[in-house]
Formats: sequence, C-alpha cells, structure tokens
Amino acid sequence: MKGNDRIIEHLNMLLRDELTAINQYFVHAEMCENWGYEKLHKLIEKRSIDEMRHAEKLISRILYLEGQPFVSELNQINIGSVMEDQFRNDLEAEVHGIANYNEGIRLSAELSDNGTKELLDSIIVQEEKHVDWLEAQLTLIEQVGIQNYLSAQIAVQKE
Repeated sequence: MKGNDRIIEHLNMLLRDELTAINQYFVHAEMCENWGYEKLHKLIEKRSIDEMRHAEKLISRILYLEGQPFVSELNQINIGSVMEDQFRNDLEAEVHGIANYNEGIRLSAELSDNGTKELLDSIIVQEEKHVDWLEAQLTLIEQVGIQNYLSAQIAVQKE
C-alpha cells in the first residue's frame, strides 16, 4: 500500500532517533559492565533491545507503506563519562523522541493513517516508561547520593 510521503519521512526520522538510542544505550550498558555495575548493565542493555524492537516495527511500517527505510544516518550520540551524565543524556534523547512521536501521531491522525497512528501510540507508551525510569534513577541519586546508588548496582561476581 503506497503511503503518504510525509508520513514515510516522519517514520524515517523516528527510525533515526531509535537507531541513535540503540547505540547510545548499548555503549552505556557496556560501560556499566566494564565498571562492574552489573545490575545497570542488564537494565540498560534491555533498554537497547527495546529500542531495537521499536526500530524493527518502524522499518516494517515504512516497508508496508512502500517507502525506503534509511538506516545509515544517526543523530549525535551523547556518551556520558559518569553515570549521572549517562542518565541525563538518555533522558534528553527520550524526551526528544517522545516529542517526535507525538508529532507523528498528530500527523498520522491528520492524514487519516490509523495504522501508523496505532503503531506510534503503542511505542510512545513504552518511551514514556523509559523516561519515568530515568527520572527515577536521577531522583534516587539525588536522594541517596551517587556512591550509595552505585554500590547498590554492583552484583556479586561468581568465578
């Protein structure tokens, strides 16, 4: 089914957001593993996989609309050198992504593309959960201090 060019263009922008998030989360997860914060490593790695699933859905929708998914372009990836910066960078990316999803939902409704709107409605709920989790981590760090927060993220390593 030939889709609207404006919607395909917007879906590709969302795809670029997701591909950027995959990479940013993946690097942050690996940094956490390197630092010994195994609990954070697993959680952030799962977040990267969530973003991969979003990208997969967007690619599928673009193809369904007979568009060309563009996977070779990324937004700027912002890697934090300390945990708080990682969370802030990830939060900024998620808030930016949610604004783009809201615009896509508005555009889909305006152009009567209910299939795309339904897809974006489902993804935005998951992105909002990511924001909630990141805000909670930053609040925890503020309340208990970074050392206490990070000490709780260390898993006992088995040989």
